[in-house]
Amino acid sequence: MVQGFTEQGFAVDGGIYEGLFLTPKRADEWRAPLLAELNMADLEPVLALEPPPEFLLLGTGAAMAFPPRRLVRALEELGIGIEAMDSRAAARTWGMLRGEERWIAAALMPLSRVH
Repeated sequence: MVQGFTEQGFAVDGGIYEGLFLTPKRADEWRAPLLAELNMADLEPVLALEPPPEFLLLGTGAAMAFPPRRLVRALEELGIGIEAMDSRAAARTWGMLRGEERWIAAALMPLSRVH
């Protein structure tokens, strides 16, 4: 769970992460590409989750932006929905939904990123 936000990124378990993957099992650093370049290979750590996540919360940085349509279609073909929002909102939403024990994942782009 994200405990807070700093200028450097997301505070999780005593560490600071600029970009972050969150799954029900763990939190990992993510070197996120630019949103326009985001593809399925960039999301492999969260897509490898067993069972697959119900959906992916995509934090798009400091402001909400839409992911590439080809990525949305590829995720939908796997039966995984995607919800894009700014990264702070995505982190809060992930915490709330995990509190309900939902099997979801999040990919949070750096807070410094504006698209």
